[in-house]
Amino acid sequence: MENREENKERESGKRTDGLVHIYCGDGKGKTTCGMGLCTRAAGYGYRVLIYQFMKDNSTSERKVLLLSPNVTFVPGQDKIKVSFLMTPEEKAEQKRYYEEQFQKVTEKAVQEEYDVLFLDELVYTIGSKLFDEQLLLDFLDHKPEKLEVILTGQGPSEALIERADYVSELKKIKHPFDKGLAARDGIER
Repeated sequence: MENREENKERESGKRTDGLVHIYCGDGKGKTTCGMGLCTRAAGYGYRVLIYQFMKDNSTSERKVLLLSPNVTFVPGQDKIKVSFLMTPEEKAEQKRYYEEQFQKVTEKAVQEEYDVLFLDELVYTIGSKLFDEQLLLDFLDHKPEKLEVILTGQGPSEALIERADYVSELKKIKHPFDKGLAARDGIER
């Protein structure tokens, strides 16, 4: 039986549990979906923490979201090398770096009681063998009850899909990259 406080919270529209979102697939817009959800949450008054794997600190969405007092970006590296161009030694070093960053970011989210944690491109990072998926699975199994978690990237595992509450796949039908057009500032990056 629900107590009065739980019922009151539910009726007021305030969330009672933090859920896990995955935006995946080969289509454009995974990060955009995650950033949109962060914008909505920040506009509502939730505190949002964002870390972008596989990206440098110059993505366009950072510039506008940093204007919100409710959004915090944890800085990453200033230069990112594409994973398939890395030597085995570089991959091992990058994996150590990402796993250390994950520990720092998740500790910050928990200790400072953030409402939303967005780990952009972490799913892709796992698929590139630059992050041990078990670290993420363990975190999701023990995360604070009210922490909403957003994940993006291609190819989530069945174990990750099982732990998610939302899984949305963006499918590419057609993309300018197929014609050799480079990513455009303000649109793709």
